[in-house]
Amino acid sequence: MKELERLAAEHARAAVRLDKVGMKKEAAQKYKEAIRLLSRLIELTDDSMMKQIYMEKKEQYERRIKDLTESVYEGFRELSKQVKESGFAKDLIVENPPPITWDDIIGLDHAKRAIRESIIYPMKRPDLFPLGWPRGILLFGPPGCGKTMLAAAVANEIDAVFMHVDASVIMSKWLGESEKNISNIFKSAREYEAQGKAVIIFMDEIDSLTAARLNEVGGEARARNQLIKEMDGLFDKGKNTRIYVLAATNKPWLLDKPFIRRFQKRIFIGLPDYEARLKMFEYYARKLDLDGNVEFGELARITNGYSGADIYNICMEVQMKVVSEFFEEGSGDEGKPRKIRMEDFMEIIRKRKPSVDLESMEKMLKWASKYGTS
Repeated sequence: MKELERLAAEHARAAVRLDKVGMKKEAAQKYKEAIRLLSRLIELTDDSMMKQIYMEKKEQYERRIKDLTESVYEGFRELSKQVKESGFAKDLIVENPPPITWDDIIGLDHAKRAIRESIIYPMKRPDLFPLGWPRGILLFGPPGCGKTMLAAAVANEIDAVFMHVDASVIMSKWLGESEKNISNIFKSAREYEAQGKAVIIFMDEIDSLTAARLNEVGGEARARNQLIKEMDGLFDKGKNTRIYVLAATNKPWLLDKPFIRRFQKRIFIGLPDYEARLKMFEYYARKLDLDGNVEFGELARITNGYSGADIYNICMEVQMKVVSEFFEEGSGDEGKPRKIRMEDFMEIIRKRKPSVDLESMEKMLKWASKYGTS
């Protein structure tokens, strides 16, 4: 019971922190984890007072998830009043994409190189590419390794209109109108391009839209066919448009073959190696108040198999640990927490296992060897 309470509180604190900095999708996931643990506590406890406390917390987090879900596209607005859009597509324009640059992305040099060759160089000198250039790029790999950051960084690099499409939302929330919404997204992109703007259409969780299913309804099949049709229209030979489709998936083995063929570049975004993990610890911990005994090299060594998101969360939880101690000791009104020691990192790492399982990685590497292009 105590351990469940501790874990629920830990997820709730992480959710609040993510909520405050605007990471709504990530916050909702943490709230869901807290709710799952609270539900288990409600089942286990016989104390009516504690049961009521758990239920109130659970309801509070459920309300917040609902609010986050309703506002997840709040930041998506029209970039130009001159462009007339309809329905779902207009809510996908991100007026101010996250200010991510290449320097913020640690490692992934092969992916950066492939994207420069496919998008940035042709944007600068289209005359050097008489045969055209790739405009369909699939980023596949385990979660938390930088796929979304790459898409945002390239949009900022070329000052492109950034259309963020969560494929799972299209299929679950707009079932029956999915193909119409997909058509509107590409129509919008072509209108922006006609104004001289490059466009990045970033489709997250693409497997939820393009996976071959045994028991799919007609709307799913029509949506998938519409997406293939739109991509074929963009990628026709002789059409060197400045509209790029970047898609991301954690489950590439679910994609059907006709869709895979539409991507000239299929880039594996894998787990960070030792050097990348070392740089990540140095980067994320640069604002923390560290004791002199923190050894980033050792931390990088023992976190083999951890994703970039895992390493970020380790650094965040270490800071939360010393701040919680500070308040629990009654010193929160003045002074500052103690310095973070190596033992604090070790304690968090012992508790926090990698988020990517070995079986998924084996399937990912097998798919990469068969379909990957860089």
